[in-house]
Amino acid sequence: MVAEDRHSRGGGRPAEGTGPGVITPDGCSVELYAMLPAGEEPRIVHGAVGEGASILELGSGAGRVTHPLLALGHPVVAVDESPQMLERIHGAELVASSIERLDLGREFDAVLLASHLINVPDVEWRRTLLRTCRRHLRPGGRVLIQRHAPGWFDTAEPFERRGADLPAGPLVVRMLDVRRPGPGLLSATMEYQVGARTWTQWFTAARVDDAQLAADLAAVGLAIDGQLTGDGTWVGARLATPG
Repeated sequence: MVAEDRHSRGGGRPAEGTGPGVITPDGCSVELYAMLPAGEEPRIVHGAVGEGASILELGSGAGRVTHPLLALGHPVVAVDESPQMLERIHGAELVASSIERLDLGREFDAVLLASHLINVPDVEWRRTLLRTCRRHLRPGGRVLIQRHAPGWFDTAEPFERRGADLPAGPLVVRMLDVRRPGPGLLSATMEYQVGARTWTQWFTAARVDDAQLAADLAAVGLAIDGQLTGDGTWVGARLATPG
């Protein structure tokens, strides 16, 4: 599980969080997210969309992925409902908005729906997020979706592991209180520790396997366009072919 994990507040139990500094409506710490390293996500996105592709990044947070994409030459429009998150981003066009209400009247080469937002339990809310992706995708473009691997819902157990060495101290990530409250659902508490500071975030996520994802995409006029990683956590989508 990656350190940055956003979960939509719509359609079910909201993600919630605690800790020092500003906590956003979906339970995320602005201070923590501003410290996190980029990881593999920018490389995956860049490889899937090509040189210079314009990117609409939904739920951008504090720019963990945004800044490397800008450095790779992509014009990025970063969207987040938290103004405090957007204040940490430099070099991108910034839009303060919830994903479901976004309508820029523009289309992009790629629309990025990362941080496991697709795993929101409510199907209709999930499709609302995908409608925003569809609304902003140009013909020939791709939606890039990050999800929890479907098998993770069966195998996930509590863990503790050391992550990146940050200027403020090593990042320690823990997953606690793992429960399975229903078929295809997983609830847990994430705990992040950097030095003497600790943040928590608890959430419920739903399994979105290939069949479910295909159905959700089809409902909004999109279709699966291949897996971007061998573990199935990143999936591409395109505009569905009429007929």
